[in-house]
Amino acid sequence: MGISALLQLIASTAAFILAASAAKNWAVSPNIWKLLLTLALYTLGNLIILKLIRGVGLGVALSLSAVIQLLAVNVLAFFYFQEKVNAVQGVGIACAVVAVALITLGPYLASGR
Repeated sequence: MGISALLQLIASTAAFILAASAAKNWAVSPNIWKLLLTLALYTLGNLIILKLIRGVGLGVALSLSAVIQLLAVNVLAFFYFQEKVNAVQGVGIACAVVAVALITLGPYLASGR
């Protein structure tokens, strides 16, 4: 994955993290402006992902994006919103981290680089 794809992944993750924060704030105290902000941020994140798909393919783009978002949103949920997960959920998150490592490093390990 090139630098452009990496920057797109970072930008989409940032947009989705901001969207998740806006969604949580909307859930706590709903109003139309918070809802519109949430929708705009999710739309921005998805537009960036569409460009990423063109560059690295559907499977890799969505796999990496989904797992990186999972980790980033969980960090936000745990440390900012003080949410908790149980042991089974924690194992699921750990498996997701391993999945990202395999997706990212797989081509390099298979080619012997």
